[in-house]
Amino acid sequence: MRKTEGIHMNDLMNLLKERRTYRRFCQKPISEEILAEILTAARYASSAANKQPLSYVVVKTPQKVQEVFAETKWAAYLPKEQGQPKAGEEPVLFIGVVQNLKINPNCDTDAGLAISNMTLAAWNHGVGSCIIGACNRQKLSELFGLTEDQKLHTVVAFGYPSHISRIENVEKDGDIRYHLDVDGNYVVPKRNLEDVVTCI
Repeated sequence: MRKTEGIHMNDLMNLLKERRTYRRFCQKPISEEILAEILTAARYASSAANKQPLSYVVVKTPQKVQEVFAETKWAAYLPKEQGQPKAGEEPVLFIGVVQNLKINPNCDTDAGLAISNMTLAAWNHGVGSCIIGACNRQKLSELFGLTEDQKLHTVVAFGYPSHISRIENVEKDGDIRYHLDVDGNYVVPKRNLEDVVTCI
């Protein structure tokens, strides 16, 4: 087994495999130490030309979390009564990913890398996440106090999940929609490696 900087490669692959989207959470707070690690992981992310145009809004007080939650939509593939977290299932933390338009107005790749780092760092401590693009950006931008030079890219929800989310191979019909199994856990179809890789 190859080992690099103290990390076993099979541990890394398991972390990547198990860091899925989670949409129902236990109401357990996330420690300041873990939050600091999540934000530091975002800071460590690569950035085009090292411009570092991203900043982050941390929402952790229960009242503000509820205000942000009210402006988000969840699990578009599922009926609302199945996909939307119910009372007592909401995330306990949101992080808004903000672009500085003066530094770089086109930083989707930067944002993707930072979000990936954040969610992986969180899952390393058993904290699940949901990356949310379906939100009321205007209202959230006002809530976050953003200026005209700032643009809300994404909000990411965090919390300790109260369900399981697992990968399965896409069936022959090619349906890639996630769904719930009989126990209410998420099943996420992934295309097979041979279907997405071309060697030349």
